[in-house]
Amino acid sequence: MPRHLLNLTDLGPSGLLELLDRADELKRLRGRLDHPRPLSGKSIGLIMEKASTRTRISFEVGIHELGGQPVALAGRDLQLGRDEPLPDTAQVLSRYLHGVVMRTHAHERIETLARASQIPVINALTDKFHPCQLLADLMTIREQRPDHGLKGVRVAWVGDGNNMAHSWILASALADFELQLACPEGYKPLSDVLAMADAVGGGKRVITQDIDAAVRGANVITTDVWASMGQEQEREERARAFASYCVSQRHMDLAAKDVIFLHCLPAHRGEEVEAAVIDGPRSRVWDEAENRLHAQKALLELLCSPARRL
Repeated sequence: MPRHLLNLTDLGPSGLLELLDRADELKRLRGRLDHPRPLSGKSIGLIMEKASTRTRISFEVGIHELGGQPVALAGRDLQLGRDEPLPDTAQVLSRYLHGVVMRTHAHERIETLARASQIPVINALTDKFHPCQLLADLMTIREQRPDHGLKGVRVAWVGDGNNMAHSWILASALADFELQLACPEGYKPLSDVLAMADAVGGGKRVITQDIDAAVRGANVITTDVWASMGQEQEREERARAFASYCVSQRHMDLAAKDVIFLHCLPAHRGEEVEAAVIDGPRSRVWDEAENRLHAQKALLELLCSPARRL
């Protein structure tokens, strides 16, 4: 049976750290003649049912740099757009491709695809999880803390209990670090995700409505837009609920001296974060965006190359 990545728990604690180590190595090797090409002769499909900049580009470039052929598949251009069942599509893609990357809405869609697939399936984003972004985020944190890595790090999440918050919760449990989540009432993380993290057993997690309490002493402050793709009709309601959840310079000053700011992008300056923060000296959002490429290359190598297994 193929191995999939639908959420971070599919890697396990040791697998997560080993993959991050490999991502660091691939970043150092980029552009060199001895860079590995484990996907030579392989084709990887990219099903994009949501708009994408970083995800599509980083996966296409990463597949190419690993020696493979990316095959971009817009959802509306497939027979999926004419209601072909996902299991049927999975069967067909399994005969042509060596792996599938999917960016979609409901998490159940990628679960359905994976159950019927004979090739690895990678979650490039669903409404419930964004594991590839977390790989890049954790890689960025480790780069900023070369002597400590993720050990002893304290992360503050500010905003919606959404797919990014869910992925931070699982990352905290797997990598055993402290996570403080500041979420408005009515926008807390899903209980089944909390149960998944509890089953892993690592990390320390606190959920509060108090932003100051969440960010105080944090080494990392991170957030996301107030209304994600598919939530545009809720924009006004969410703007009211999140009005006091803008990451400001004052919040950065409450954090640890070595604090960095992360954001999965795109960002709305003046809403979830002040321009002075995201464009300031403690922001690492561009390193974070670049690291999508390196982390995903390590993931593609792991899942789609039989010669590479952690």
